[in-house]
Formats: sequence, structure tokens, C-alpha cells
Amino acid sequence: MKAKKSALGRGLDVLLPDVQEADSGVREIGITEIDRNPDQPRRIFDEEALQSLADSIREAGVLQPLLVVEENGRYRIVAGERRFRAARMAGLTSVPCIVRSFSFQEQMEAALIENIQREDLNAIEEARAIRSLMENCGYTQEQAAGKLGKSRPAVANLLRLLNLPEAVQQMVIDGTLSAGHARVLAGVAGIHQQMMLAEKTAAEGLSVRALEKLAAIPEKPVKEPPAPKPLPLELMDMENRLRDVFGVRTQIKGSTKKGKIILEYYNADELEKVYQLMEMLENQ
Repeated sequence: MKAKKSALGRGLDVLLPDVQEADSGVREIGITEIDRNPDQPRRIFDEEALQSLADSIREAGVLQPLLVVEENGRYRIVAGERRFRAARMAGLTSVPCIVRSFSFQEQMEAALIENIQREDLNAIEEARAIRSLMENCGYTQEQAAGKLGKSRPAVANLLRLLNLPEAVQQMVIDGTLSAGHARVLAGVAGIHQQMMLAEKTAAEGLSVRALEKLAAIPEKPVKEPPAPKPLPLELMDMENRLRDVFGVRTQIKGSTKKGKIILEYYNADELEKVYQLMEMLENQ
């Protein structure tokens, strides 16, 4: 008997047929019986877009069913969370669903494909979702690209964005930086330089082209301060003796001809000890 071929590679139209073409597998399920998918790739849902969809649903209903799996008497969303959220906002008590039996791998594929093909995840969300798909399903970049209808270089370029500092990734998620900006920054060497360019781009509203020009300018090397010369042995001995006498951290900077002595205290008791020694010297 041949193993069943996954329909996921043929796109969501196979998994989510229109209501007009759907068979008796479509049924109404109460909103309170449905749980969100904790592995949902999308983390940010635009409230204005959701409200617009809710208004449409209020007028015409949910035209495309949700895809769900049954677990312990409840239903978990595989694809369609955006429609589910909008239906709740519209005040619906039930939504049309297609109940299917999917493996964990197939559930992840369906959720990812729906989001990428239908809702345009931001670049970081998309990259994280692809990485999650690869890690949980054991896919290579080539296999993940085939599942998503993308080229392998396109997938590789997305995954490179995950090497950016977390702060820069968040700027992409927030919309402060575009995917184009992120791609340029991913090619910049050094976290310090990436952060500096990201902040400058955000503050000045630089275009991708302007950022490319800036990124092409080599970073000026930071001059390290010269290492301090070691103290002569007699000054090192004096430094230790002063530390013992005053009971606080003592530093001597300079040479036997010129320099300074620094006494450092870190609490009131240490300061009081220095004060008492000064009084003893003054009273001699």
C-alpha cells in the first residue's frame, strides 16, 4: 500500500477549499471550543486589519473555513487564526471548520504556508518560522524552500537575518526597519557596526540605498589606549604599604619623578578610617 502523499506541497487550496467547493467535512464549531495554536508563526496581528476583517465577517460571515485538529474533545487551529480572531471580534459564537488529522509536522507546515502565502509575515517572523519548520521537521534549507515555493538562496538570506542583534530584529518586527534594511545590515561585520547603522537609519529615516552606501564605508578602527607602563619596584612596594596603612584601595600613577597617589573608599567606614589617620598625623 502506498503511503499517503502530503497535500501541503500543493498549497493551501487543497487544505482549505472554498465553502462553495467544500464537502460535508465543513461544520460549525463553537468559538469557545477552539484553542489557538501555540506554534503560530505570526506573533503580531494588525488590529486595524483585524477590525476590517471583522466588519466584513459581520456582514457576510466567514467565507473560508478554519482548518483544525481535534484534541481531547477540543479543537486546535492549524490554519485560520486571523479569521478566528476577527470572528470573535465580530461577535460570532461559532465558525465553519474543517476537521482533519494531521501530524505535528503537517500542522506546522500548514500554519507556516498559510501565513507566508496569505498574510505576508514580516521578515523576522518569516525567518523564525522557517527555522522552526527546519528544526522541528528536520528539513534542510533546500527542502524548506521546496515546501514554501521559494528558492534556496531566498531561504538562506532570510535565515541570515536571525544573526542580527535582538534589538535590530525587534526594529524590523516593529516596522522601524524594513526587510531591505535588515538584509543590508546582515551583511555588515560586527554587532557594534550593525547597531550603529540600525540606529542611524531609524533616527534619520534612511532609505535602503542610503544605508547600502553607509555600510560600504569601512569602519574606522577604534584606537586602543596605550597600556600603562608598569610601576617601578619601589613604587609598587610603596603602593602596597600605603594600602596597609590607610586600609583602602591605593593607586600610584606616574614615575619616581612625577605622579599622583589615589586613595579610593567605598563606604563611610573606610572614609572615617582615612580621616582618623589624617588627625593622628596632624596631632603629632
